Amino acid sequence: MESRVDHDRIRGCTLPDRTELQERTLKTEQDIIVGEKCRIDYGLSGKDVVVCEFSRINGSIVAAGDARIDNWCEVNGDVIVDEDAYLGEGVKILGKLVVRGDLDIGDNVQIERGFEAKGWISIRNPMPVIIYIVMYLVAILGIEREDELSSVLDKIFGEDETPAATPLMIPGGSVLDMQTFAVPERMLIGSGCRLHGNIRAASIQVGEGTTIFGSINLREDGSIARGSIVHGDLQS
Repeated sequence: MESRVDHDRIRGCTLPDRTELQERTLKTEQDIIVGEKCRIDYGLSGKDVVVCEFSRINGSIVAAGDARIDNWCEVNGDVIVDEDAYLGEGVKILGKLVVRGDLDIGDNVQIERGFEAKGWISIRNPMPVIIYIVMYLVAILGIEREDELSSVLDKIFGEDETPAATPLMIPGGSVLDMQTFAVPERMLIGSGCRLHGNIRAASIQVGEGTTIFGSINLREDGSIARGSIVHGDLQS
């Protein structure tokens, strides 16, 4: 089955319940998916961590599951993976790579401070992240037609309110630093989150009991649930 799915499926930013920015690390109990051409000026900590091509992470990546870092990404820190790791062509890691499972590594990968891998090491170019996501859905859901796949992706990456198990998703082209949390489209923030930075988005939805240390600037509208606190201005 051929598919024309692309990275545009990751349109909105979703921060699951209890997401926190802890000492320069964005931490969640869920998986993390970072779209292409993002710049994130702190580390990432979650279950499976997926970073699409041409993104730059200015911090360490800690994955309790697998980590997939696509072609020509740069990580300005360590990469610590409890299970398997997949590094695409041209990936650059300025720290150390520690993999407790198997390691698939592409051409022209640079690891400044060396690496440790407990399992098998394969030197090849792993499949692009977006193709991996599509094949994963096809396999586990028994999808046979492209329209079925498109429907499933719309439910996962579409405009509807997301279920509790949805991963932390950062859309392509986002810029996240200690001052600004800027995404091109909508942002959904779960309950019990603690975030630092001035948020810039098309629209926003904030769950209960979330604290934001910064302002919120929207092009459209937004909603903030009871018990949430914003230590800054609200502009829409």
